[in-house]
Amino acid sequence: MAAWLWVFLGGGLGSMSRYGISRLLGKVNSSFPFATLAANILACILLGFLVGLSLREELGPTNRLFLMTGFCGGFSTFSTFSSETWQLFESGHYAYALGNIGGSVLLCLFAIFIGLKLAAT
Repeated sequence: MAAWLWVFLGGGLGSMSRYGISRLLGKVNSSFPFATLAANILACILLGFLVGLSLREELGPTNRLFLMTGFCGGFSTFSTFSSETWQLFESGHYAYALGNIGGSVLLCLFAIFIGLKLAAT
């Protein structure tokens, strides 16, 4: 039962953090979903860092549940990314939609790499 509680608490904090970023970056006057991209990149940097620590066995199972599954899971958002990309297509912003898809995948993969490198230092 304790595992569920750690995931729940981490997920709540991650979701609230993502909400804070969308409030902060939501003021950018653009059709492009910068807040979602920023949240996903930050979550990937953190997740990469945590994976790096886990590989060196410096992060215990409870912390993995709380931080990796809970916080990073609540902070990142694939469903919002997908919905916003669909809305860009629907509104005729094809270049933004394709840029969001390509940019998100490439930047998030690079963010994982950065997080892993940070954990290695």
